[in-house]
Amino acid sequence: MPPADVNALYLQLRKRLIESGEWEQIRAVMFAKLNESGWCDDVRHKSKEAARGMEPLAFDRLLADITPRAASTSIPLAVKREVSTVIRQHLEKQFE
Repeated sequence: MPPADVNALYLQLRKRLIESGEWEQIRAVMFAKLNESGWCDDVRHKSKEAARGMEPLAFDRLLADITPRAASTSIPLAVKREVSTVIRQHLEKQFE
């Protein structure tokens, strides 16, 4: 499937999930699992460290600094699997 078609399909599915309220449910499950695993605390700690060393403190710079760090902080495999299962279940409902 060409990348343009994949993107169009993604946008269409995302729109359906948002309209049905399922997107928010997926987001809530993901956030809860990341929080339970300690991932959010780890990213928060790294953000505080970066903010303490930044002079002058600027939100845009802090966000630009912490985004790659958060992305490189490994999300636990159990969280990935559970969220993937929830997403798969919601997508299967869309194609019934």
